[in-house]
Amino acid sequence: MFCDFGRRVVVTGMGTVNPLGHCIGEFWENIKAGKSGIGVLTKFDCTDYPSKVAGEIHDFDPSDLLDRKELRSMADFTVYAMHAAAQAMGQARLGPNGEGGFDPCSAGVFIGNGIGGFEIVEDNLRKLFERGPRAVAPLTIPKLIANEAAGNIAIRYGIKGPCLTKVTACASGTDAIGEAFQAIKCNMVDLAITGGTEGAITELAVSGFCRLQALSTAYNDVPTQACRPFDNDRDGFVIGEGSGILVLEEFEHAKKRGAPILGEITGYGATCDAYHLTAPDPEGSGASRAMQIAMKMANIAPEEVDYINAHGTSTQANDVMETKAIKHAFKEHAYKLKVSSTKSMTSHLIAAAGAVEAIITILALRDQFFPCTLNITNPDPECDLDYVPNQGLYGSIRNALSESLGFGGHNGALIFKRV
Repeated sequence: MFCDFGRRVVVTGMGTVNPLGHCIGEFWENIKAGKSGIGVLTKFDCTDYPSKVAGEIHDFDPSDLLDRKELRSMADFTVYAMHAAAQAMGQARLGPNGEGGFDPCSAGVFIGNGIGGFEIVEDNLRKLFERGPRAVAPLTIPKLIANEAAGNIAIRYGIKGPCLTKVTACASGTDAIGEAFQAIKCNMVDLAITGGTEGAITELAVSGFCRLQALSTAYNDVPTQACRPFDNDRDGFVIGEGSGILVLEEFEHAKKRGAPILGEITGYGATCDAYHLTAPDPEGSGASRAMQIAMKMANIAPEEVDYINAHGTSTQANDVMETKAIKHAFKEHAYKLKVSSTKSMTSHLIAAAGAVEAIITILALRDQFFPCTLNITNPDPECDLDYVPNQGLYGSIRNALSESLGFGGHNGALIFKRV
């Protein structure tokens, strides 16, 4: 079901922490320059790991926006989300407990996360096995659980409406934004802090993905070339970490308080493949339907979409499937629009991916700029769309779509338009 009440949903604040930058400005400049944030994995000794590359966050001091004392009670994924939320709320001219002109009881928090604080789990399991149960840290549970990021954001800003965590694997960030969008549309809230966050570069997570043979292993000596979506020589995704947070508001609510309006969300679609736990439906029917649902909600025809920020993981299964899904959803127009996978620059931020890519899509609309897909040197003949290879370019973008696909068959798509 979908309710509207004539309510429009706009973006009034954005923040990010990711391998390409610790704020929106730095991040976007690096995206426009086609810079890669992928390097050698350094968070732990990866000697025995087949994949030795990652999109790590370096030289990050969260204490510029967060209190050092509160940082000690947070896992990495929450630190990233809190810092990005502080950026977004600052840009939206909002503060705690209604400061800036909002009702805390009519505001919500909707955050996507995949696996919570894995580094907390690993550290405390070592303590448990080596020294017994009394060695386990008292804050182990509240630091590791996946809803910690949403809860901390709500506490910091005094948000007393719904506070929800969306867990749909790599679609989590997109689905969280979609849920926030729906909540505003349906008059549940007037304002939402939303997005996704992940801190999954840990021994257990990387081991698990390696055992699934999902990560790139062929480019350990040239990390910046490891993520190569839609290229025939791709061999897996590159794991990353970070967060993307947006402030969404009902249009009149934002206008009344003089908020900066950065873009508008007009459609959201979510489906499930119901096919396999880790493999996508090879025909892309679920992904295609999510895009079609989003366009229907936005009340636009396929021909009115000019850009797609694709899921584009650089895995053999995803990229061919996603190309088929786009062709099915857009028919002949698929060959006229531009598609790019910015994971080629950011790496795959798992639950944060869709949120960071939503931010990229909004900025692409603002600047009328198509970000590139890096490392397309030997195009896959089955991937025959315009993926903006290797160098971004300026052009005309009316409406843009961002999509995310996750383990379990989760598919989410968002439609944005320029305001």
